[in-house]
Amino acid sequence: MISDKVKDILNEQINKEFYSAYLYLAMSAFFDDKGLYGFANWTKVQAKEEVDHGMIIFDYMVDRDTKIQLKQIDVPENDFKSPVQVFEKILEHERYVTSSIEAIANLSLDECDLATRNFINWYLKEQVEEEKNATDIITKLKLFGDEKASLYLLNEELAKREYHKHEYD
Repeated sequence: MISDKVKDILNEQINKEFYSAYLYLAMSAFFDDKGLYGFANWTKVQAKEEVDHGMIIFDYMVDRDTKIQLKQIDVPENDFKSPVQVFEKILEHERYVTSSIEAIANLSLDECDLATRNFINWYLKEQVEEEKNATDIITKLKLFGDEKASLYLLNEELAKREYHKHEYD
């Protein structure tokens, strides 16, 4: 059985995942406005994955017969200056999400909820990948500086990212 504390933190995480989707959509709109359609594609795919992440927790809670309490989703930041600044914000946000997932892992252990602790392992692994992806793009953006040809090539690379539904395995 899921304790009230674990139920509450899982409900909060659903909200954080859906907020993440909104944030990535705001970033995608910024890139669309700048004509960086590859960057826009990358962040739009990321938004879809964040919705998947929220729904995986949602379904887990349903499977565990736990009350879901959806809350209002905050308006995301949408005042961005440059591609590198956006990806620095992405990395900062993903680190925040990582700390949130780690809090779920710790609380589930404290509450002796080993099923939730096992479930959250998938998210811990996923967050390593999320942070690495952002770091890799930041490294490339900083390496290229203001070189337009390199920005164009990175934009083309990011345009190739395809959405694949995330499922808990």
